[in-house]
Amino acid sequence: MIEIYDRKGFTKIFETEEQTLVGATLANHDLTNANLIQMDLRRANFQNCNLSDADLRLANLEDANFAGANLKGVDFSGANLTGANLSGAILEEIKLHGTTMHLAGLRLLQTHHLDISEIVLAS
Repeated sequence: MIEIYDRKGFTKIFETEEQTLVGATLANHDLTNANLIQMDLRRANFQNCNLSDADLRLANLEDANFAGANLKGVDFSGANLTGANLSGAILEEIKLHGTTMHLAGLRLLQTHHLDISEIVLAS
């Protein structure tokens, strides 16, 4: 069983009987303020998910789907976003320090307060 708590660690906001979140479907869930530090979330589906103010530092998000997700205030510092789908996602005030990502096809036209310093671009 996997349980996800808020950033303070007091409130459980999601649980599953699964033993891993690799390839998990979390679409349309409200994961506001979720503590997902260092989690292996490869190929996870966060489509239309509310992840505002979530902590995804050092998470493995390779090939994850964030299409249409609310990512306002998310901390992706040190995370691996290689191959992640961010189309239509709200990318306001996100942190990407030391994040690994492939930017092919990524449009940043509707971002606000986006700090892209220290991004490691994957080939």
